[in-house]
Amino acid sequence: MTTPRPRAVEDRPDPSGRRSGTADHRSGTAGRRPGRRLLPYLLAAPGVLWLVVFFLLPAVQLGATSLYDPTGSLADGYAMTWSFGNYPDAIAAYWVHFGRSFGYAGLATALALLLGYPLAYAIALRAGRWQNLLLVCVVAPMFTSFLVRTLAWKTVLSDTGTLVGLLRDLHLLAPDGRLLASPVAVVTSLTYGYLPFMVLPIYASLQRLDRRLLEAARDLNARPAQVFRTVTLPLSKPGVVAGTLLTFIPAAGDYISAELLGTPNEYMIGNVIDAAFLVRLDYPQGAALSVVLLLVILVLAVGYLRRSAAEEVG
Repeated sequence: MTTPRPRAVEDRPDPSGRRSGTADHRSGTAGRRPGRRLLPYLLAAPGVLWLVVFFLLPAVQLGATSLYDPTGSLADGYAMTWSFGNYPDAIAAYWVHFGRSFGYAGLATALALLLGYPLAYAIALRAGRWQNLLLVCVVAPMFTSFLVRTLAWKTVLSDTGTLVGLLRDLHLLAPDGRLLASPVAVVTSLTYGYLPFMVLPIYASLQRLDRRLLEAARDLNARPAQVFRTVTLPLSKPGVVAGTLLTFIPAAGDYISAELLGTPNEYMIGNVIDAAFLVRLDYPQGAALSVVLLLVILVLAVGYLRRSAAEEVG
């Protein structure tokens, strides 16, 4: 009769029914778990601290300033009187500028999407060895100050410029017509200034696209338009959502384009806020307008994200 081989010491079960080696391994893992659980919070702490110091605290201070007594002055000091009436007064006085800001920003976002999606598609899926060069061309304008780029459009759209002369020769513009100091100039500047914010997220989304899905759609005899509509566009939707938000939000608060390329008839809410803080020194009204702009953009962004998520799930 064969004598059974004794088990190794570490494989023998303990009175609780567990192997000693496994128990030691598990106890070591359990000892490391608290540190692992804290690691994500430690990594996120610098970013959270940055947001608290440079966003949350200034936002709270801005909200408090919006409730100061509007009859005060910077020289005499403002008193906290919880004047919630500053909000309806500010909206009633400048609702046109709010509408103009969101209208210009929405139009600039739509134009940036129409121009940026084909460009991102070409760079991600068709550029080949020229991909890096084209990406540099997209990003290169951002190496220059936004103010300088806006001033450059003042030269391009000037009444004596080549573009206006060409449009007049083609009878697309009246002999005394102009592009400068008009909504066209403001929207053009906004579109150009924030176009990279539309192109880059869409490019990143298309770059991660699984090419095998496109090949499978072609193998199923899908036409190029069908492949784009049923495969490419839905899978690139996260990039489109990110790009539209990154374009619309700063465009709605922009004031440089309207200041340099428009007239008071094209001023946006950013111009009014700038004048309230720096010209009229009306801090409560400027703060109230800023808070309203922030809340409206936040509501629009959250609603847009929720709707996009619902459509993706559906």
